[in-house]
Amino acid sequence: MVRQFLDANKNLKLLLNECVTSKRIQQEKAVEQLKANSRYDDSRCLVRHEVQFFSQNGEDGIIAEIFRRIGITDQIFLEIGLGNGLESNTALLLQQGWSGWWVEASEHGCREAKEIFAGPLSSGRLHVIQDFVKAETVEALLQKHKVPQEFDLLSLDIDLNTYHAWAALSNFRPRVAVIEYNGLVPPSMDYKVPYAPNDQWDGSGQLGAGLKSCELLGNRLGYRLVGCELTGVNAFFVREDLVDDHFLAPFTAERHFEPLRLHLLRNPPYFRKFNWDSTSSK
Repeated sequence: MVRQFLDANKNLKLLLNECVTSKRIQQEKAVEQLKANSRYDDSRCLVRHEVQFFSQNGEDGIIAEIFRRIGITDQIFLEIGLGNGLESNTALLLQQGWSGWWVEASEHGCREAKEIFAGPLSSGRLHVIQDFVKAETVEALLQKHKVPQEFDLLSLDIDLNTYHAWAALSNFRPRVAVIEYNGLVPPSMDYKVPYAPNDQWDGSGQLGAGLKSCELLGNRLGYRLVGCELTGVNAFFVREDLVDDHFLAPFTAERHFEPLRLHLLRNPPYFRKFNWDSTSSK
């Protein structure tokens, strides 16, 4: 009886693994079919550089490509909204010697982050802040924790109020910004949810802002929209003084919009693990 149970359990695991593998293959095929579109032929198109290591989607590769084009200065990041950090847009940078701040509302997420990333925390390379970010307090929060006004990378993903939080960061001048947008909103529509400082996303389509609203806000803050990743979750902005001819114009939502493609959300074909080399500490 025990042998039969163990065999059945083994067969179930094999079946589940086959299902996961099959889904991954179909997702990769879908991605390759999308990239074959002539819309992505230009070598400056960032979609061509998607790679997933820690990030939820292809952000790791796009971020690396952006900095390959414009160069790196202080290797400092600020990421707001990231869970426990293992699926963040900056964990790979941290592993490569960068330093910075993570701000996360979840007590559980912060506790896990402090366990997983104990090495860079103890060295002073990483600071984890638990806070429910609001537009009216975020600037004071960052000043309290001595976040510089100019640094290399900002990543912002707090679902409901992402747009309003970014608007409140006008005194900060990161060279690159990764901003969550609502891929359900048509690219020509200026749409954003009303600011609700005490609310959280309820899982509906009412969240954040459409890409056009993010484009217009970015322009007011001195940034240009240079691309989105294929799942239609994150948009990439570069400070206007750094754009030059490195990126694909026009820098508009109509040109760079990617619709929300939940069927492309996928985990890498391995479990995520952070390796800390203390000799790389600054």
